[in-house]
Amino acid sequence: MVRLLLPALVAWFRPRHHLIAENLCLRQQLIVLRRCRLRPPLQDSDRWFWIAVLRWFPNWREALILVKPATVIGWHRKGWRAYRRWKSKRQRGRGRKSVPIELRQLIRRLATENPLWGQRYIQAELEKLGYKLSPRTVAKYMRRPFDGNPSPGWRSFLTRHAQDIWACDFFCVRTIFFRTLYVFFIIHHGTREIIHVRATRYPTAQWAAQQLLNACDGRDPPRYLIHDRDGTYGEAFDRRAASLGIEQIRTPVKAPKANANAIAERWVGTARRECLDWFLILNEQHLRQVVTEFASYYNKHRPHRRLDQRSPIGRGQRKKSLANGARIVGRPVLGGLHHVYQRVA
Repeated sequence: MVRLLLPALVAWFRPRHHLIAENLCLRQQLIVLRRCRLRPPLQDSDRWFWIAVLRWFPNWREALILVKPATVIGWHRKGWRAYRRWKSKRQRGRGRKSVPIELRQLIRRLATENPLWGQRYIQAELEKLGYKLSPRTVAKYMRRPFDGNPSPGWRSFLTRHAQDIWACDFFCVRTIFFRTLYVFFIIHHGTREIIHVRATRYPTAQWAAQQLLNACDGRDPPRYLIHDRDGTYGEAFDRRAASLGIEQIRTPVKAPKANANAIAERWVGTARRECLDWFLILNEQHLRQVVTEFASYYNKHRPHRRLDQRSPIGRGQRKKSLANGARIVGRPVLGGLHHVYQRVA
C-alpha cells in the first residue's frame, strides 16, 4: 500500500502533460494484458487495495480491468466474515454465567417445599441468602427435574389428535377498488375438510365467535382449536369457545405459521393459487360467493395427496373401469376455472 501511495504523492507535483503521457502508456499496456487469457496472479495486498477502493472511490468499476466487480465484492464479503469470526473469538466467554447446579437444586427445593410461592417470592428469599437472580431465571429452574421421558412433540400431538383438531385463520384479499376484505375459515385436521368459510370487511371478536358457533351447527365441536395470536380472537371468541367445550391452542410467539399452523396455511396457498389469483374481486358478496364455491369444490371433488388422491368428502371408493359406451361429462366450476367430471350411461 505504501508503494502505491508514494508514487501518487510524487505525481501530485508533476506537470499535467507528463501525467497524460504516462496514463496513455499504462492504458496501452493494460490493453496488451487484456489480450492474455491467463489471469495475472494477485496477492493479498492487491485484494486489500481494491477493497479500500470499493469503499472510498465511487467509480471504481470503471477503473477495474483485471477482475470482475463481483470478484471484488466477494473479497469484501470474505474479509467481513473473517473479521466477524476474529471478533467472536475475542468475545468468547463474555456471555452470561451459567447457574451452578447447587443453586438450581436450591430453587427447586424452595419451590417444592413452598407450593404457594411464586418466582418473585423465591427471588426475594434467594436475595436474603446472598444469591442475586432475575425472576425469569428463577421461573426457569422452578420446574420439576427432567425424569428422562421427553414430552411428545408438536408433530406427534397433531398426529394423535388429528380427528379432534380444527384449525382456523384469517387471510386478506384485495378488491378491484383497492379495499381489503378478510376471509375466515375453519379446517378439520383429520379429513382436511373446510368446515366453514366466510368473508367480511370488518372482522371482530363477536363476528369470529358467531362464525365458530355456526361451524358447530349440526356437528360435534372439536376438542382443540388451533389459531394464531391475532387480536381478533378476543374475549368474545374465548367465551364462545369455552362454552362449546373447545380448548384453544395458540401458536407460539414469533413462530412461523407455516410450521405451527401448517394445514391452515397450506389451504390458504391452495385457495390463492387455484382460485383467488384468477379473479378480480368486486366486493364482499362476490368474495363470499367465490370462496364458498371453491370450498365446496375442494371438499367434494378436489383430490388430496394426503388422502391418497381422494377428496375430503364426497368420494368414497374409486370406481371401476368404464363400461363400453359410457360418456364422460364435465361440469364447470367457478366459471370454467375447474371442472367436475362424471360418467353417464
